[in-house]
Amino acid sequence: MSGIANPYRYQYETVAASQTGQVLGGTGAKGDYLHRLIIATSVALTSTVTLIDGATSIVIHPAGGAGGLGAESLEMNMASVSGAWSITTGAGCTVIAVGIFSA
Repeated sequence: MSGIANPYRYQYETVAASQTGQVLGGTGAKGDYLHRLIIATSVALTSTVTLIDGATSIVIHPAGGAGGLGAESLEMNMASVSGAWSITTGAGCTVIAVGIFSA
């Protein structure tokens, strides 16, 4: 047994470096749940990550941030309010998004 509770059924999606507005899930939709973002930084100066909720952009990982190189996990625990979640990444990082996304 894996220890993961059945009702949650979290999915994950990878976002490569240098992506612009990659939608999480097949189509994404208002109400999709974003549980966690795992950001892997390889070049700090180009590691910006922007989370987009429909039309609202939020920089959650600025380039050259205090996190430095390596991986960090950010708890989000948010439902989208205005459309599909999407992610934009800089050239120096990748993201794994964990949540419940529309197919």
